[in-house]
Amino acid sequence: MNILIIEDEYLASKRLSELILAIRPEVEVLACLESVSESLNWLKSHGSVDLIFSDIQLSDGLSFDIFEQIQLRCPIIFTTAYDEYAIKAFKVQGIDYLMKPIKRADLQASLQKYESLKQNFSPIGFQAQMDSLLGILAPKPQNYKNRFLVEGKDQLIPISIDEISYFYTKSDIVYLIKNNGRKHSLDFKMDQLEKLLDPSEFFRLNRQFICKLNAIESINPYFNGRLIVKLSPEASEDVFVSRDKAKAFKSWLGA
Repeated sequence: MNILIIEDEYLASKRLSELILAIRPEVEVLACLESVSESLNWLKSHGSVDLIFSDIQLSDGLSFDIFEQIQLRCPIIFTTAYDEYAIKAFKVQGIDYLMKPIKRADLQASLQKYESLKQNFSPIGFQAQMDSLLGILAPKPQNYKNRFLVEGKDQLIPISIDEISYFYTKSDIVYLIKNNGRKHSLDFKMDQLEKLLDPSEFFRLNRQFICKLNAIESINPYFNGRLIVKLSPEASEDVFVSRDKAKAFKSWLGA
């Protein structure tokens, strides 16, 4: 059996490969790929694969981008942390999932499931399953908040999302900072705001700051893999991006 692994975290990819070979020594892991672009190039230039293990969040996009551009003839086992509704979709479609961190017993069960169901993975049947699965799991259009209503002197003021540079919290109060530097308090928590804001425009830098792309004036490396971000209007304190979030932040910026 030939297996392909698509996973952008090196340690996760290495561990999955080792677990597979420990359970099925006869398996050949053809490649461990890290991105959408690398996977597309590999699949276009290589022969058939019996089974693919794929993460959903990759360094340059979602793995759905791969499957929408190439007509696959093999099943996929996703490694994911999706919600319960999505997990049910995997079960209904007969395509399994593995929750991270992957456990040996779960991996063994997935491989056994594949072997017991592989006769059902005809080209036509599998493509129908993939189309249905992608329809369920692909990101759905979401109506993000495009304005906020804040309190002014004896009045309520609507503020368009285009007028906002960033949000920050201090002493359990969340503030909205406009492009002109004016500050308004909001009756929201940062976690709530993060869900209401378009992720293509706003990024959660840390627990205290959510910034808009055009509010970033400069980014510089800092101690221990962190980044220090200068915002405009200037923030009242240093703004850091942790080492763990630095990769996602750079990806969001298009790096």
